[in-house]
Amino acid sequence: MKSLQGHLLVASPQLLDPNFAKTIVLMVEHNEDGVLGLILNRSTDVTIGQVWKQVSETSCERHDPLHHGGPCEGPLMVLHMHKSASEVEISSGIYFSSEKDHVEWLLEQHDDPIKFFVGCAGWAPGQLESELATDSWLTVAATADDIFNGSEDQWGTVTRQIMRSTAYPSLNPRIVPEDPSMN
Repeated sequence: MKSLQGHLLVASPQLLDPNFAKTIVLMVEHNEDGVLGLILNRSTDVTIGQVWKQVSETSCERHDPLHHGGPCEGPLMVLHMHKSASEVEISSGIYFSSEKDHVEWLLEQHDDPIKFFVGCAGWAPGQLESELATDSWLTVAATADDIFNGSEDQWGTVTRQIMRSTAYPSLNPRIVPEDPSMN
């Protein structure tokens, strides 16, 4: 099994499951025990500051949007760039945290990109591999820009990038006629 940790799972246009249609999922962990991912492109209208009031007595000055990480329940989760407050290094310089002490410390940081999540995506051992075999997902290595700076149409943008990178290399410009109507 090749681990996809640190990669993006991009829902194929044929994936119609409402939990995952047009989503981009960051693979936080992928091993023989299963998969944990976070949907990057589903923000909510709720801020971390609003939610924090419900879970802690400490103050929170952050107003970042809370993201819906997936259909599975879980603790408050954070993607960030602070090694000292991490439980998992997803890829070089990108970290995951869910422990309360780490989350509290991260709430006080205002210098590096950070993203907060409620809920996650999970797959049992072998389940994701089955979905990949049916072409339900496209995969690509994640970058910090993909994780922290997604656009309003991130799914469309990433899907087009993947399609260009896989289709264009097979096109041979030397055999394309100058006048395509001559085909």
